[in-house]
Amino acid sequence: MDRPYVHINVAATADGKIDTIERRGAAISSERDKERVDQLRAEAGAIMVGGRTLHDEDPKLTVKSESLRAERLARGLPANPAKVGISSHLHLSPDSNFLNAGATKIFLFTTSKTDEAQLAVLRSRGAEVFIHEGERVNPFSMLETLKNLDINRLMVEGGATLNFELMRLGLVDELTMYVAPMIFGGESAPTTVAGSGLLRSDAIPLKLVESQAWDDGGVLLRYQFEKR
Repeated sequence: MDRPYVHINVAATADGKIDTIERRGAAISSERDKERVDQLRAEAGAIMVGGRTLHDEDPKLTVKSESLRAERLARGLPANPAKVGISSHLHLSPDSNFLNAGATKIFLFTTSKTDEAQLAVLRSRGAEVFIHEGERVNPFSMLETLKNLDINRLMVEGGATLNFELMRLGLVDELTMYVAPMIFGGESAPTTVAGSGLLRSDAIPLKLVESQAWDDGGVLLRYQFEKR
């Protein structure tokens, strides 16, 4: 395989929303689910987010548990997995959480839309920046680059557009979803997957391999992607 194993993880409401109409990163996960996500992060070689998540939510993408960080160090790994950001136009603040929280490698994929001043800031913060030709980052090339950087397991934490592109192109191996017992509603509230959408004849097939009903009222679903 010339790419990492790609695992998308999401927390969504019962109506499929991953945020409210405010798009400010509304809390959806229960405490138990937060612990599960932390475990997934600790098992990953890198964690990736798309442009909107990167710029609007400024995630830290670090392992919160001290014991999980210690376990990674004991295995000869950095305390935190590498961070990966993908955006056609990067405009990160020098003091952003993404660039500064947790000691780890940072890989950013962008295009020539990102100006030189921003590139200088990113590199001064230790980020390795890969610039793709064209209007958008090429997902195939990006994943091949990550594989060559010894990233064998990639955890994707959104957002909806990135999720769709990776799924549409057949670049996802696994999807885990925590379905929270709440409703957000709102036509403009983001869903698990966005993008241009597919016809029924082109729907992406999934195989349910695990389901758990939790005491907190949520449901955990784990899917594998079938060959198309």
